[in-house]
Amino acid sequence: MMETSSQLSVQQAPHHHHQDHPTVPPGDSPMPPPSQALKKSFVTSLMEAAALRTPSFKEDTYFVSSLRPSEKKALQELKDKLMAYPGPAEHSMWGIPLLGGDERADVILLKFLRARDFRVADSVHMLLKCLSWRKDFEADKILDEDLGFKELEGVVAYMHGHDREGHPVCYNAYGVFKDKDMYERIFGDEEKLKKFLRWRVQVLERGIELLHFKPGGVNSIIQVTDLKDMPKRELRVASNHILSLFQDNYPEMVARKIFINVPWYFSVLYSMFSPFLTQRTKSKFVISKEGNVAETLYKFIRPENVPVQYGGLSRPDDVDGGPPKPASEFTVKGGEKVNIQIEGIEAGATISWDLVVGGWEVEYSAEFVPSGEGSYSIAVEKTRRISNGNGNGNAAAAAANQEAIRNSYTSKEAGQLVLLVDNTASRKRKVAAYRYTVRKSAPA
Repeated sequence: MMETSSQLSVQQAPHHHHQDHPTVPPGDSPMPPPSQALKKSFVTSLMEAAALRTPSFKEDTYFVSSLRPSEKKALQELKDKLMAYPGPAEHSMWGIPLLGGDERADVILLKFLRARDFRVADSVHMLLKCLSWRKDFEADKILDEDLGFKELEGVVAYMHGHDREGHPVCYNAYGVFKDKDMYERIFGDEEKLKKFLRWRVQVLERGIELLHFKPGGVNSIIQVTDLKDMPKRELRVASNHILSLFQDNYPEMVARKIFINVPWYFSVLYSMFSPFLTQRTKSKFVISKEGNVAETLYKFIRPENVPVQYGGLSRPDDVDGGPPKPASEFTVKGGEKVNIQIEGIEAGATISWDLVVGGWEVEYSAEFVPSGEGSYSIAVEKTRRISNGNGNGNAAAAAANQEAIRNSYTSKEAGQLVLLVDNTASRKRKVAAYRYTVRKSAPA
């Protein structure tokens, strides 16, 4: 590895194409004409309603010392009542005895108390039901089972990376079930549905295995649910089962629920399962419409931890290479060109880079500029328009175009690599990220 430096330079292009809306600054959208304004989407209405209805969730630290006196009293009452039930020595979850003074047990017990607003009787009832369910379901053995869902691994539900605060992230995407054969194969009868639910619990248990169960530690996960192409009618039964199972047996295990690629009919789905959710659960929701995925996820998850299909830099085959190399984040305003200049590249060195722009719809190119005298540059990647693929009818092309660029170049002489992102054809501000490594050539 060798030391290099990079810098961004921004060029604001003339906005000739904005002449119809001269008062609109770059990056903002003009007011729609009256006919469009009347057609405000269900998603926008839902997002506004959710913002008004649900205050942002604040995660508990689980320090007993920070509890109010009434909450400390409730915690002790819960322990006393649990001790009075038969077989207290068997009361444990995730290998943690619930009685005996372990601070990790306090974290678990406080989750059940918070889920029932510190009503002790309700919390005891919920806890005992959960202990019974875990025993009947054999939840403690589930991580060792091969349930035969290899085709769903890494596609339908999977743990992938962490958010900016260290929470493990679980991604969920049910769009593959729009394929009728796939749906029948997984959900065709009651037994298949039960097996799928067991597999889905297994994925969640993998995430819980990553938690600290420690005051001040990471004690919950992030759920990202992709609603793109989700067959709403067919999955209603499975969705209700999963929701009910998780609400009853995994209280306060999710710090935030991020819904991405939200279609217009999500308002129908939301109204369907909303009555089953507590106000506290609703306050954890983040709702993002289609085309806004990367910008939403970057608020919570660093780009190097976001999967490439969602506008990040993380690829499945990167996992074996250790912790991901941090990315540099930047924004590209509407009407802007951004040059990323990576300087100090020696002759014979190989530079590798990843670059992504949320939503794309930009022009991109890469060139190498030697540092010797004489102004010339070498085209490494010719200028090309990168679209997000919407509307072209080619799903494979769309998926490929949405993923991060990855390339490398071996220089014959010293110089700098310049990556150009041209957003002058758009008024929309876009989030973006890049990273690079430079390796010297091996001595002859």
